[in-house]
Amino acid sequence: MPYRSRATLQLWLDEFTAARGDGDLIKVVIQDDSWGDDGGLVVVPLRNASTTVYVRPPMGGDARWRVVFEPQLDEVALSAEETAALVAELGTAAELCGYLEVRSVAHIEAAPTA
Repeated sequence: MPYRSRATLQLWLDEFTAARGDGDLIKVVIQDDSWGDDGGLVVVPLRNASTTVYVRPPMGGDARWRVVFEPQLDEVALSAEETAALVAELGTAAELCGYLEVRSVAHIEAAPTA
């Protein structure tokens, strides 16, 4: 799996949000990397839930990107309107996940072979 820099992920995120006109809270943050690489992690903050959500690149033999929900200690109780808003936020996270997967495949195919 070719390395995706924080700058590459930010470029892809900028293109995604520009095309959609939303996703203004989504950001690429520095990912802790023991090798010192400039890695990034795409975080999708939710206005209608307190759990942390991020989009994770492929790991191991799995070629798919994943939307990851970190555990939380407290329950979330939402009204119908708040639930609909959360569904919309999660829809954006799902679309971003698919978009990053497509961009990643194109990035791999465009990478020079050694």
